Amino acid sequence: MAINFDKALSIHPQALALREKRSEILAANLANADTPGFKARDLDFTSVLKKTMPPNVDMERTQAGHLASERLLLGANLMYRTPYQASLDGNTVESHIEQAKYAENAVQYQASLQFVSNKFSGLMTALRGQ
Repeated sequence: MAINFDKALSIHPQALALREKRSEILAANLANADTPGFKARDLDFTSVLKKTMPPNVDMERTQAGHLASERLLLGANLMYRTPYQASLDGNTVESHIEQAKYAENAVQYQASLQFVSNKFSGLMTALRGQ
C-alpha cells in the first residue's frame, strides 16, 4: 500500500510555504521602515491558505473550545496595511506593528514545522510497526 503524503501531511506543507512568504513580506516592510512613500504590505494568511487547500479537505471543530473556521480556499493578493498613525513622508510602516506580526508569524511557522515533524514521526512509527 502506497503512502499518500498529501493526505498524511494535510495542509501543513502549504502552511509552511505561506508562512515563509509572509515572513519575507514582513521583513521587507521592516527593512523599508525609513523609506519615504513605502507602503507596508501583508497577506491574509487564512484566505491564501483557503485557496491552496485541496477541494476535498474540510476543517471541522472537534472541541467546543476550537475556533470556528470557514471552509478554506486559496488566492489572496498582497494587501496594503492601513497605518494607525499616518506618517508625513507617506510611509505606512509602523515598526512595532511589523515586529509583532513578524514574531507572531515566526511562532506560527514553528508550530507548523512541529506538526510536520510529528506527522513524519507517526509515519515512521507506523512503518516500523512499533
